[in-house]
Amino acid sequence: MATGTESTGFAIHPMDQFVVRPLFSDAPIQWYTVTNVTLWLAIAVLCVLALMVFGTNRRAMIPCRSQSLAELAYGMVYNMVEEVTGREGIKYFPYVMTLFLFVLFANLLGLIPASFTTTSHVAVTATLALIVFLSVTILGFVNKGPGFLKMFWVESAPLPVRPVLAVIELISYFVRPVSHSIRLAGNLMAGHAVLKVFAGFASMAIISPVAVGAVTAIYGLETLVAVVQAYVFTILTCVYLRDAVGENHH
Repeated sequence: MATGTESTGFAIHPMDQFVVRPLFSDAPIQWYTVTNVTLWLAIAVLCVLALMVFGTNRRAMIPCRSQSLAELAYGMVYNMVEEVTGREGIKYFPYVMTLFLFVLFANLLGLIPASFTTTSHVAVTATLALIVFLSVTILGFVNKGPGFLKMFWVESAPLPVRPVLAVIELISYFVRPVSHSIRLAGNLMAGHAVLKVFAGFASMAIISPVAVGAVTAIYGLETLVAVVQAYVFTILTCVYLRDAVGENHH
């Protein structure tokens, strides 16, 4: 018996856009399989290279659009690193800049029709967050040695409470990559799912004008979310980096 969806021909599957599919075969996906995720991750990397290498190679006194965008991103991230981490964190600016541009382009590329939003997958965002977490932790011990552990010992608190706070601080520290990754993936997945639902309603003649207006508004909102989430991911990276290169404030 045909269902109502099948009889009307109208169906909305907002989560289909997040399915990982191989590009060149129908074989089961292995670690070496080239998928839609691989493709759009590579495109994001190429966009970063295009902006920062080819877009600024002339370095004209009167900048072109690509050079203006590159200089704007450079100045914003540089100021962010300097203000959050201090002068000691400036040496890690290239890493933070690369991370910001990669996440930004991955977010924005996902707004292209028929594309794939790589940063909507926790596997991608968790990898980025774990790299930040491990890098900051290793850097903290390299710079401060065992003194890095002082960040878990709240010296301003009464002595009997300090062990409890130390456990809480330790747990919150190891939860960082979880919150760091889920925040980015969750926001993008939710927004794209809502966008797909309203785009499906746009095919219905009765509510099409309202749905088209809603899709336009949501698309604009998702563009803003893509930029904001890249900024949030980057500034959190700077906050974590400050623990490794700055002075402990407890």
